[in-house]
Amino acid sequence: MNIFYFPDLVDNQVTLDETESQHAVKVLRLVAGDSIILFDGKGGKYEGEIEQPHHKKCVVNITKKEIISKRPFNLHIAIAPTKMNDRMEWFLEKATEIGIDEITPIICDRSERRTTNHERFEKVLIAAMKQSMNPWLPVLNQQIDFNKFIDSNEQGFVAHCMDSDKEPLKNLLPAKDAITILIGPEGDFTEDEVATAILKGWEPVSLGDNRLRTETAGLVACHTVNLIKS
Repeated sequence: MNIFYFPDLVDNQVTLDETESQHAVKVLRLVAGDSIILFDGKGGKYEGEIEQPHHKKCVVNITKKEIISKRPFNLHIAIAPTKMNDRMEWFLEKATEIGIDEITPIICDRSERRTTNHERFEKVLIAAMKQSMNPWLPVLNQQIDFNKFIDSNEQGFVAHCMDSDKEPLKNLLPAKDAITILIGPEGDFTEDEVATAILKGWEPVSLGDNRLRTETAGLVACHTVNLIKS
């Protein structure tokens, strides 16, 4: 069944925004009486029936409501934006499909990309949420400087490549239900950044023996957490 996003669903009749309306009427060619599913991004799953199939303001009657419980753990990945935007979007898409609760782009000393398109990233997350049939939309925070992030968030894990004497992430997860993982840029975190994070209580971890691209490291971390905690 076709899935659409409507974030503030409170009534039994809703009007889709222009983007979703156009997709429903112009792309999918849905007509009055066709059934659809709406996600609100907060666990709400709603079955609906199209009443007025307008390409700018498609009206839908809600016929059934269901709230999908959130997972018993919370995963937050703070990741340096990749130089190529398509790699970062790939991470956002795949992490959403696998399962992630919060994402923060962090700007580090070696970051080659220092600006992000928040609106574009949100669209990628929404599309991945719908594709994966998961009614929980990850929170996408505004980009933030690395040092400000580690000062303002609860301690978690910092994944880096500078030495091999680190515990694998999978060994440290069972006791934690709120998990935050730092993933550095191409070229890794600097020694000073890792030292600062450790000094402030962040625990260094390994994601494996191989050197990984930023977006791959983020996805490995996401998959590892879901595999161990689910």
